[in-house]
Amino acid sequence: MTTLELKSKKRTLLGKKVKSLRREGILPAVVYGGKEGSVPIELGLKEFTKIFKSAGETTLIKLLIGEKAKNVLIHDISRDPITETINHVDFYEVNMDEKITAKVPLVFIGDSPAVVDLGGVLVKAMQGLEVRALPSNLPHQIEIDISQLKTFDDNILVKDIKLPKNVEILENLETSVATVTPPRSEAELEALKGEVEEKVGEVKVEVEEKVKERRSEEKEEKKPSSSAKRADSDGKASA
Repeated sequence: MTTLELKSKKRTLLGKKVKSLRREGILPAVVYGGKEGSVPIELGLKEFTKIFKSAGETTLIKLLIGEKAKNVLIHDISRDPITETINHVDFYEVNMDEKITAKVPLVFIGDSPAVVDLGGVLVKAMQGLEVRALPSNLPHQIEIDISQLKTFDDNILVKDIKLPKNVEILENLETSVATVTPPRSEAELEALKGEVEEKVGEVKVEVEEKVKERRSEEKEEKKPSSSAKRADSDGKASA
């Protein structure tokens, strides 16, 4: 079990804007799942970013809130849509005596002979595996050795993954995890190139049509309305 430690404190200025907090290097967050209900907190943005890079969402974190310590997992992260900066975090407090369900990331290791020697393309059918375990037994990541993919007929299935007995796999055991497909022939590559060029041409035509349509609308907007014309002619007549 890997446990990381993160310091924080209870947040008192709940109405303070996220941007204002971020400028001060403070990251707003909330802890839920415990007896206290939802607890708003704040922590250092740089410190959390460093922890998150090594912890991910399946490593147990000892979160210090003042003098209290809570065992938590990172449940959800909100990012700024433009800068991708983390602007809010949800932590889930776990009971060390109760099993939890989590999606553990897969890490593909080794070299596949079907890729290296036969020129095939590795297909990663899964990026994470859903498991159930006690928080202390939850793996940080699961390694998949692709060196066993020697031909295009070989296939790594969920049932082939070896995990400790105290970790239960919740996925369909017959689901494919990784395989290798044969390289494309020259004819297939040419056909694919033609499809791409055709789609690019279609997009270009569509953009040009929209530009023309927009220019036409702008011209119409600039034209004086019939009521404005009447008012102008009436003004001239009375003059």
